[in-house]
Amino acid sequence: MAHERVCSISSRHLISTGSVMKKRRRFKRTGCVVRILLLSVVLLPSLCPAQIISWERLSPGLAVSVWNPGDICPMVPTMLIVDLDPERTKFSVHHYAQEGLSEPPRIDEWQKRTGHHLLFNAGLFRENFAYLGLLFKEGRALGSRRHVSWQGLFVAEPSDSKLKKARILDLAAESFDEAQPRYREAAQALMLLDLTGKIRVRESGKHAYQTIVAETETGHILVFKSLGAVRLYDIGQCFKDAFPAVRQAMAMDGGSSSEIRILESLWERDLQIQEHGAWKGLFSGSVGSHIPLPTVIGASPR
Repeated sequence: MAHERVCSISSRHLISTGSVMKKRRRFKRTGCVVRILLLSVVLLPSLCPAQIISWERLSPGLAVSVWNPGDICPMVPTMLIVDLDPERTKFSVHHYAQEGLSEPPRIDEWQKRTGHHLLFNAGLFRENFAYLGLLFKEGRALGSRRHVSWQGLFVAEPSDSKLKKARILDLAAESFDEAQPRYREAAQALMLLDLTGKIRVRESGKHAYQTIVAETETGHILVFKSLGAVRLYDIGQCFKDAFPAVRQAMAMDGGSSSEIRILESLWERDLQIQEHGAWKGLFSGSVGSHIPLPTVIGASPR
């Protein structure tokens, strides 16, 4: 997974550094070992606190976990996480009106219609179910307008093969051409954490269930759902303190709209770790009540 690769690279870098120092004989052998140990103590905890996360791979490019940040983030409850590799995973935006439906389906109904391995709620919407912000499907705008203050944009399925297959755009620093979009799928929402490490929401925000989309430094997409009410600001701070593999993040709709659903058939095999069997209910949407969702984002193998 993303954080595991970070740890591996960091360790190899330390060993390589020690080897170079030894070859050049600038320091005594004992001094070199001491320096390596000190670097391991100082650097590795800051790079790899998410190392304790235990992942269950359900299909190529899709793994899940249940993460309890613990004492390092006392204000943040346990969170469901889905790790998606865009090289193996295709993303699709769905809006009920664009698909000819008279009313929004619940997330379980969306999954029956689409068959996606993963579904999660998109951004906010009005009382008439119109999406608040940019929304693109297959390169076409779905009638919504750019929100002037929300700067997060999840984009996927580029028209240029040289671009990343999915990522987060920070509209405060990057452009998105609505007339000629470089990505066929897009959904706008609040920017939560940017590349500079700045938390982009107010510290005085309200507590609610939250759905977060994050991009890691290795290009994976993480989707989080909190299992308790929490402020967005506290999640942003927790990513900085306990999950530094998160490069940037944006917040989708929260409250009763916060949803993640994994196709139940993906669990129909022996789990790698027996204790992970209890996760199925959490990810299958069988816990809690569900409201109609006018817009969802789906992910399935390429």
